[in-house]
Amino acid sequence: MARFDIFEMIAEQRATGRPFAVATVIRTADATSAKAGAKALVTVSGEILGHVGGGCVQGALRRAAAEALKSGVVSTIRVKPAGEVVSPFDTDGTPLHKSGCPSGGTIELLIEPYAPPPAVVVAGASPVAAAIGRIAHVTGYRVCHAALAEDHGLIPEAVRTVDGFDLAPLELTAQDFVVVAAQGKRDLDALRAALLSPAAYVAMVASSRKARTLLDRLRDEGIEDVLLARLKSPAGLDLGGIDPEEIAVSVIAEIVRTRNRRAHLMASSRSGYGD
Repeated sequence: MARFDIFEMIAEQRATGRPFAVATVIRTADATSAKAGAKALVTVSGEILGHVGGGCVQGALRRAAAEALKSGVVSTIRVKPAGEVVSPFDTDGTPLHKSGCPSGGTIELLIEPYAPPPAVVVAGASPVAAAIGRIAHVTGYRVCHAALAEDHGLIPEAVRTVDGFDLAPLELTAQDFVVVAAQGKRDLDALRAALLSPAAYVAMVASSRKARTLLDRLRDEGIEDVLLARLKSPAGLDLGGIDPEEIAVSVIAEIVRTRNRRAHLMASSRSGYGD
């Protein structure tokens, strides 16, 4: 059997684009099956890959990893024999979890959540679309172009491509971004797919007049106003750009601003303070 390599597993999980947490044993006392330095990876579904302790530790690890993935905050937990746990926290403030193992050992774990950067999906293969993809890529986003197969040659090789405008296989979330930049080639299909996706940010490189016309057509198809109202058009901050690269800069600037505002709001909600 090949030796388990936690770092290879981390790289594989990062490539999936899904969140996960890494648990590291930082201290043990008395008899435990895992020693300091042992690591395991916990997937978003709760699967534990690696060994940081037996069944007495795994339940606590799953709960702590789920909380870390939800909050995005690095945490430490301590698992002690059930008879020694009389409060939710140890004397030094570390959260406590009960262990029912007969060994009676104590184990302390560092839980580090990993969330991949948001995806920027660019619908279309126009010059502006290609520029948006290039700038989003160097800015650190996960980039995917959704375009007709015949247009894939117009898309930068460094980014992922999918055929057509079906975005369902991308498993997008509300944290992701979709920009429609088809600019005359199947605009309606691209916009329909973008607005039906879970992404909270949907923008279109088009004039306000053109966007209203397309939205009216989608409304006639039966798409609800609450979905149509999400569209931001023209896409991007008003920088007065004309060239594809300038327009792309304005679009990515708006995405960066939106992402940072989200992060600020989440941090404020966790701390209990707002502006």
